[in-house]
Amino acid sequence: MPRRGLTSDEQALWTALTRSVRPLRPGARISSLPTPPTPAKDGTGLTAPSAQAFATAPARTPAATLDSGWERRIRSGNLTPDMTIDLHGHSLSAAYSRLNQALASAWARDVRILLVVTGKPPKSPSASGGSRRGAIRGEIGHWLETSSYADRIASVRIAHRRHGGDGALYVILRRKK
Repeated sequence: MPRRGLTSDEQALWTALTRSVRPLRPGARISSLPTPPTPAKDGTGLTAPSAQAFATAPARTPAATLDSGWERRIRSGNLTPDMTIDLHGHSLSAAYSRLNQALASAWARDVRILLVVTGKPPKSPSASGGSRRGAIRGEIGHWLETSSYADRIASVRIAHRRHGGDGALYVILRRKK
């Protein structure tokens, strides 16, 4: 089947899109326009997208949110948290509530680095003795992903040893626009 070219409207949209996108690897440039596959016609005369159109669609990759300076500061422990919340000794529901309150407070006060102390997970399944040690630590990722502040979180990283190591997390918030 012959492939159709882009219409002038599609060409203009493609050009505008390529100007607005920042490449992941600046040296790698796409030299030519992609040629969309020809959609197959069904019995109704309407065109339906082919399976190949979905297979060749570029996957959305999340852009890196922290630069190398941030990474270096995290590894070396040269970060100073602007705010700290300790969730030790709280039930799951109380910890969830406190985390949401802390995120709201941090966002209102333009905090960039929130240190969340969750406690270290058990070293082995038998070390927990059947109790739910590490339950907050196990849930915190889900809580942050589904919170109303998820779009305002730039990154979540394990804290440096001086700030609690595996028992704490840095929640790095985006700057307000």
